[in-house]
Amino acid sequence: MNKLISLLFVCLLSSSLAHAARVEGVRVWTAPDHTRLVFDVDGPVEHKLFTLQNPERLVIDVKGARWSDGGDPDAVENRQLLRLRHGTREGGDLRVVLDLKVPVRPKSFLLKPSQQYGHRLVIDLFDRDGDGDKPRVAKSAEDIGRLRDVVVAVDAGHGGDDPGAIGRGRTREKDVTLAIARRLKSLIDAETGMRAVLTRDGDYYVGLRKRMDKARGERADLFVSIHADAFRDKDVSGSSVYVLSRKGASSEAARWLAAQENASDLVGGVSLDDKDEVLASVLLDLSQSATQQASAAAAQEVYQELRRVGRVHGGRVQRAGFVVLKSPDVPSMLVETGFISNPREERKLKDPSHQQRIAQALLGGIKEFFDHAPPPGTLLAHARGGERQHVIKVGDTLSEIAERYQVTLGTLRRQNQLQGDVIRVGQVLRIPEG
Repeated sequence: MNKLISLLFVCLLSSSLAHAARVEGVRVWTAPDHTRLVFDVDGPVEHKLFTLQNPERLVIDVKGARWSDGGDPDAVENRQLLRLRHGTREGGDLRVVLDLKVPVRPKSFLLKPSQQYGHRLVIDLFDRDGDGDKPRVAKSAEDIGRLRDVVVAVDAGHGGDDPGAIGRGRTREKDVTLAIARRLKSLIDAETGMRAVLTRDGDYYVGLRKRMDKARGERADLFVSIHADAFRDKDVSGSSVYVLSRKGASSEAARWLAAQENASDLVGGVSLDDKDEVLASVLLDLSQSATQQASAAAAQEVYQELRRVGRVHGGRVQRAGFVVLKSPDVPSMLVETGFISNPREERKLKDPSHQQRIAQALLGGIKEFFDHAPPPGTLLAHARGGERQHVIKVGDTLSEIAERYQVTLGTLRRQNQLQGDVIRVGQVLRIPEG
């Protein structure tokens, strides 16, 4: 009997060891506000972490796991990290030690398999004394009162652990979008009265909602998300421009692309499933109709400029439920610069000259939009002869406002991109000089 019990114990122990989780590799991504380490594991794991001082270290214990041969990263050193070490603790747990250059505030979470990735343990390191992952706060009322530049948030899709679509020639969407975004920023910054901010300026991941938060924190007047996606039909080609739809996508391609882009948080960050979708929906419902109208107007201008660069897909501005377009108060559009799944377009998207032509087309559309409707209080509005503002109060009507400022009702509607005469208390109308 004792021999039988011993044999069973040995079998159970061998089975446990055979199924111990393995860390198969680690990838390190450096962002301006944090460092992300992504540990690839071959199954679900339990972990805990704690910090040590003098010197600064972060310790990660992974229960019952072991480190695979060849799993070490090529390099980890950056502004926060000095080195990574690992070993086996008594009892069989894996211990990973991060030697740090500065104190950090760590966050960790697990990701289930998604697309090309399996199970992952993600560790984010934020500076202990910094703002971490909090969005920037909008500028003060005093700053708002001065003439300012028009601000365009340029969003390079994907990044870091999320490569986006990959073409047959191994072109990665995240590289194409960043290259075009940087070119567009340079063109915008060279324009008088305009400046651009990038939601990411390197190969690191930024969550979809954090991209919107950054645009709002910078008081952006327009949000342009740049992509170069793929479709299951390799013959699909051409650029596209999308704005947000609450009622459904305008085509099968729009539905498919929105599903792919919205799922990117499953690859590079945290699932959107448990986020405050109800709150987001309420905020969207409360947003001014002018925001959506401005999105459509800006998208139409960009669409017209892209037609001069090459074929456009869909024949018109498309609508779909992209999460990244759901900011309630910043006009937003998403531009598909081409389809990496199409071999011919993949070659073009890698060409710096073609990237520059796309950036110039985007700039042309953006300038055309702001030339028609420069935001109040900006240098562009002042350069056009100045514009007055009127804040809607209880009892105001559009016709009375037009009469008060000696402008026609039609001009007032066009200047504020109003479809009818519906206005809301607190809404700011742009009043052109007579």
